[in-house]
Amino acid sequence: MLVENSANGSGVSTRPQGTGKRAHDDAPDTIAVFVRLSELEEGPEREALRDELVKAWLPMAHRIAGKFRNRGESLEDLRQVAALGLLKAIDRFEPERGAFESYAVPTITGEIKRHFRDRMWALRVPRRVQELRNKVRVARRELAQSAGSGTPTVAEIAEHAHLTEEEVATGMEALDSFTTLSLDAEVAGGDDGYSLADTLGAPDASYDTVVDREAAKEGLRQLPERERAILYMRFFEDMTQSSIADRLGISQMHVSRLISRSCGRVRDEVLGARTATARRGGGERPHPD
Repeated sequence: MLVENSANGSGVSTRPQGTGKRAHDDAPDTIAVFVRLSELEEGPEREALRDELVKAWLPMAHRIAGKFRNRGESLEDLRQVAALGLLKAIDRFEPERGAFESYAVPTITGEIKRHFRDRMWALRVPRRVQELRNKVRVARRELAQSAGSGTPTVAEIAEHAHLTEEEVATGMEALDSFTTLSLDAEVAGGDDGYSLADTLGAPDASYDTVVDREAAKEGLRQLPERERAILYMRFFEDMTQSSIADRLGISQMHVSRLISRSCGRVRDEVLGARTATARRGGGERPHPD
């Protein structure tokens, strides 16, 4: 096998790759392993070499993942994403094209950035807005780190990032879209404290009353004038059936029958209108009489 044995007994040498220059301590010399891997067909031996390469380069993947910590994602999850990027780099790497590290670093970094872009946004925003957010975040950090600088203004961020002030404003709004606030989160503003949910309104039962009244208007219009007058006296003037009977010169029993019949007609009119609306919405056509 074209693999040099290291002092720790593994099949990967800890010597730096190429000319002896080494960017990091976690860049082992594995070129011989990659050459051997490219020559093998799918099978147990190839899988064993692949696992060996993953183990050798995993510290580098973890180092890259560490650069993205404190951005709303746990380090353990970032390391898993970086490991996935490492697997892709190993499977796609061609030894004749140069050093593995030069290919693996952008592959792993790109995988982590895609993870943030596609899965970490609480609110889905366009790609262009996400890029503005990143530019604004970087510019704001760099300006804040400058000697003698306070909180950078929109104009300063725009000049530093080569953006318009409108683009900076869009990017700053996107910064707040990366995560959402729980409705149960406590809102500052008092000693007792209260949650965001406490500030939200509740359904108003009066809306149902308004809807019912509007729905009943057409049915009331179709009633005879005397029956409309009886319903008005009973439900709007709060008169008793006996009082209505005395005013109209009819029996209380007759008033009761008229009220029941009128309410039934209005109810049937409302239900019929709702049924017709539902049929039209569902694509049904009313049957001919």
